[in-house]
Amino acid sequence: MIRFFNTLSGKIEVFEPLNPGEVRLYTCGPTVYDYAHIGNFRAYIFEDLLKRFLIYSGYRVFHVMNITDVDDKTIRNSQAIGLSLAEYTKIYIDAFFEDIKTLNILPADVYPKATEHIPEMVNLIKILLAKGYAYEKEGSIYYSIARFPAYGKLSKIKPEELKIGYRVEADEYEKDRAHDFALWKKRKEGEPYWETELGAGRPGWHIECSAMSMKYLGETFDIHCGGVDNIFPHHENEIAQSEAATGKPFVRYWLHCHHLIVEGEKMSKSKGNFYTLRDLLARGFDPMALRFLLLSTHYRKTLNFTFEGLDQAAASLERLRDFQIELETRTFPEGETQEVVDIIKEATQQFKEGLSDDLNISTSLTAVFSLVKKINLLLQQGKVKARDALSLKKWLAEIDQVLGVLPPPPKELPAEIMEKIKLREKARQEKNYALADLIRQELLEQGIALEDTREGTRWKIISKRKPFPL
Repeated sequence: MIRFFNTLSGKIEVFEPLNPGEVRLYTCGPTVYDYAHIGNFRAYIFEDLLKRFLIYSGYRVFHVMNITDVDDKTIRNSQAIGLSLAEYTKIYIDAFFEDIKTLNILPADVYPKATEHIPEMVNLIKILLAKGYAYEKEGSIYYSIARFPAYGKLSKIKPEELKIGYRVEADEYEKDRAHDFALWKKRKEGEPYWETELGAGRPGWHIECSAMSMKYLGETFDIHCGGVDNIFPHHENEIAQSEAATGKPFVRYWLHCHHLIVEGEKMSKSKGNFYTLRDLLARGFDPMALRFLLLSTHYRKTLNFTFEGLDQAAASLERLRDFQIELETRTFPEGETQEVVDIIKEATQQFKEGLSDDLNISTSLTAVFSLVKKINLLLQQGKVKARDALSLKKWLAEIDQVLGVLPPPPKELPAEIMEKIKLREKARQEKNYALADLIRQELLEQGIALEDTREGTRWKIISKRKPFPL
């Protein structure tokens, strides 16, 4: 039984999808006005963990993630450097896909772009106009929050906090009051626009997600995710316009992850603590260590990003990789050990139970590292046998289908590296330890660590990074 905290109800609820065995999932994607920062990836990796766990649990997941390629920010920034909107946003769309691949985030089934779904938005706005939920003013079209009595049910906005009849045209606005918001913005000189039945103009930000999610997932679907900063006004407005148009519940379960802060402070370029994935990669950090760090704190808790924490995540990941290498390279006697069978069974149960409890990743990771500790002790005692090793490798591969931090290790190194390893082995046999140590150090500086065992020399790839200025 899987349970999630539903922002809509404010309670932990048993998860029951609309269609048995199938989950329809929508996650708020990037607004492509700049490179995604690590706070963005906190949300994307939480959503990836959710999706992977649902798949691990036997569900078929149909996932839609939008790309906001027209809004106030994309227009402002493209104009500032003299590029068309399409030319400008392509830079950051391409970068986004590179980044999610680097972080081993499973791709969505559909990535709808706002600029490619203007007709769907126009049709939705026409329905809202016909039903009296929207009105035209000076060429723009606004949603009247006064016409939707349930407004505020997601964000828990109180009726006395509503600014009835107060219109705001900005896509993002102050979060202490609810306003009538723009569905369609009249054409402005120098801005991109579309000629439509509504007149020349462009969509507001909020209508984009409603139109695109319902096109691909239906008028009611299972899960909608995002960061807590999306709850109001964005997701509140999505509910209002979608349910007003269809008369049906829009989303059954709303899941939101909390903020990421850096060294105890809000991330800000002015404070010098603003980091993109590319900033960290340029300093030699392992992207899988960042992934591990971002998923290792429960999604509804604030994540305090520190470089000490990133180093600790790298060390934890190294423990898993060393365990994986031990299972892959060691020779085991035939047979099976009941103690190992029991350890795997217990760890599997705890791993599932943790994630089934509102993605309680701490419980699940404790189960993983408890197994590693117990099995390492048995390895030292020579009690792990061949069938045990196969079961352990299978178990590790299965849990990594959820965690996504252990890409398959390379089976071989480049020929010139292998030659150096052979040369070092020859030096050791000839007791030329000075040369052997020199070669070992050269390889270490290239990110190849060697370990001498009774069964020969084993190698592994390690992460070598540059110091990061704090």
